[in-house]
Amino acid sequence: MKSKLEQLKDITTVVADTGDIEAIQKWAPQDATTNPSLLLKAASLPQYKDLLTEAINYAKDSDSEIEKLSLACDYFAVAIGNEILKYIPGRVSTEVDARLSFDTDATIQKALQLIALYEKKGISKDRVLIKIASTWEGIQAAKFLEAKGIQCNLTLLFSFTQAKAAAEAGAYLISPFVGRILDWYKKSTGKESYLPEEDPGVISVTDIYNFYKSHGYQTIVMGASFRNIDEISELAGCDRLTISPGLLETLSNTFEPLEIKLSPSDKIEPKQNVLSEQEFRWQFNADAMATEKLAEGIRKFAEDQCTLEQLLQEYSV
Repeated sequence: MKSKLEQLKDITTVVADTGDIEAIQKWAPQDATTNPSLLLKAASLPQYKDLLTEAINYAKDSDSEIEKLSLACDYFAVAIGNEILKYIPGRVSTEVDARLSFDTDATIQKALQLIALYEKKGISKDRVLIKIASTWEGIQAAKFLEAKGIQCNLTLLFSFTQAKAAAEAGAYLISPFVGRILDWYKKSTGKESYLPEEDPGVISVTDIYNFYKSHGYQTIVMGASFRNIDEISELAGCDRLTISPGLLETLSNTFEPLEIKLSPSDKIEPKQNVLSEQEFRWQFNADAMATEKLAEGIRKFAEDQCTLEQLLQEYSV
């Protein structure tokens, strides 16, 4: 009998949520996603020390220390992405500095810089997804970039409101977070566990997926941030699922039938009115979980970005 991972690959595009080349080689995913936390983890691996040095050397002629560290971080992110692309047939997601999450113009400029760095390495933009936090400003940046042929992965997505705005902006892909939603509900309710089908993160992604498919939106739904394989099993059939190496290992060692839980709708309903900025902000503000988890996620990624800059600064001394 096939493992759960093998069965999952038959019905869903499996993406590796890691910057670890060895893990990517082992699990042979279609795509891979990175973020500042994963890049910081990769920076501690011996095999990437030379890339840190390369990044510093590339940025050494920058006008200021701040610009130097920012460019070095971008170079390192792209260098890791370039290595990953040697081992996958699809795309790699590279994230914009989380500190730009509320600045549309700066997000666009950073995205263009990342694409330019990839092109210098001979990597075309159709193998890269620019990963942007799903703030109103981030979604507007993605709308602009998509119109320019630069496809985006809208991340730190916790609510239906964010998902609807992302689809209306024409985003190529969204990454709704499952496990972090579960974390919030467990903490806020005091409930220690949920049945897989009652998991709030699973329900959120299911609702988004069904809305997209029933209204003809082309934006890809990629479930992310899993805490256990039951969450993954409940989303079998989703367009894509990005999974950590640890859970890929567990799936590969689990031999149980996997049932398709999500599938496209046969009937397409009319699309609703496009959300205005005011509507988006009010609806999002009304969702305490999404508001708190987005803010927390941006802070954590910004913190890890700063730590990575400090590490690069040490290499430059």
